[in-house]
Amino acid sequence: MKFKRLKDLREDNDLLQKDIAKILGISQQYYSEYEKGNRTIPISHLITLAKFYNTSIDYIVGLTNNKNM
Repeated sequence: MKFKRLKDLREDNDLLQKDIAKILGISQQYYSEYEKGNRTIPISHLITLAKFYNTSIDYIVGLTNNKNM
C-alpha cells in the first residue's frame, strides 16, 4: 500500500530518504520501497515516524486530513 504522505512529510521537512532511513535503522533503499508502496511499513516504523513528525498515524496513512494530533 502506498502512503503518499510519507514522501510529503519527508520533503516538507527538507529531509532525504537516507535521513529517515537512519531514524528507522534501515537502508535508504528499504525506506524507498515504503514510499513506493512496494513494501509494507511495520506499525513500529509508523509509530516512530508519527512521533518524529509530531502527527498521527491516521494522518500518515490518509485516514484523516488533520495533520495536528
